Amino acid sequence: MQLTFIPYDLARGLHIISFTAWMAALLMLPRLMAYQTGAEPGGELDKKMRVAIASLRGIIMTPALLATWVFGLYLLVAYSGAMATSFWLATKLALVVLLTIMHGWLIANAKKIGRGARPHSERFWRRVNEIPFVIAIAVILLATTEPNLPI
Repeated sequence: MQLTFIPYDLARGLHIISFTAWMAALLMLPRLMAYQTGAEPGGELDKKMRVAIASLRGIIMTPALLATWVFGLYLLVAYSGAMATSFWLATKLALVVLLTIMHGWLIANAKKIGRGARPHSERFWRRVNEIPFVIAIAVILLATTEPNLPI
């Protein structure tokens, strides 16, 4: 039985839009954390970065993460449940789980920095900034080269 409350093209489009927003936030957060790490705790820049990070997290990052998962799982259940054991899907899901773990790790570290701790250097956060993009390249290539779905 197929669940098709949302047409495939619409669900896939919403999944791509939410993934893009999530990726933008995952790329932006480490950069903001680098700026905050370089700022004096309690100083003007530190306060501005705390507000910017909280806004990014609450308005874009977490809602986009949830929407990415909701639409992705909907597509999996509604349109490709028979493909659930394929290598491309397992790899794509593993990478998205990795991004989800990174999301949580970044937020935990942003909270530490917001409390005045500096667990890593500015340089570290600038390097971490590139990791989500590399993972996204693999996810996108897996998504665009997926086997033809029987729709």
